[in-house]
Amino acid sequence: MAKGEGNVIAQNKKARHDYTIVDTVEAGMVLTGTEIKSIRAGRINLKDGFAQIKQGEAWLVNVHIAPYDEGNIWNQEPTRTRKLLLRKKQIESLDNEVKGTGMTLVPLKVYIKDGFAKVLIGLAKGKHDYDKRESIKRREQDRDIKRTMKAINSR
Repeated sequence: MAKGEGNVIAQNKKARHDYTIVDTVEAGMVLTGTEIKSIRAGRINLKDGFAQIKQGEAWLVNVHIAPYDEGNIWNQEPTRTRKLLLRKKQIESLDNEVKGTGMTLVPLKVYIKDGFAKVLIGLAKGKHDYDKRESIKRREQDRDIKRTMKAINSR
């Protein structure tokens, strides 16, 4: 399977609107049993999440995983910081990219691949308002072109 493929559980559509994605990296997550059950149920929110690199380790911050209904005492705090599983060279290269420029790491989607929860992390650069408007305008133009081409071809 290619990067980002699998049973997609959640997507961060706002990230693609607010940021220009330069590169993506697939990472595993260190989760508890009740967290993975909650993720499989689709109860995860990536909207405000981001990734950080601290002391040579990658961390997923502010991602909300709802408590599992039958978890009782085993449930964790919903927005706790979770460790990401990446290779050392990947962490070093991401750290160099983030430190050197005004880039950030944002979670793009969470999916299940071979029974394990994976998160697709994007190396992103923030867009200005005029960039966002330009993206919307370009998307609408492409949609109009496809619509007219479809009308011409169906005749």
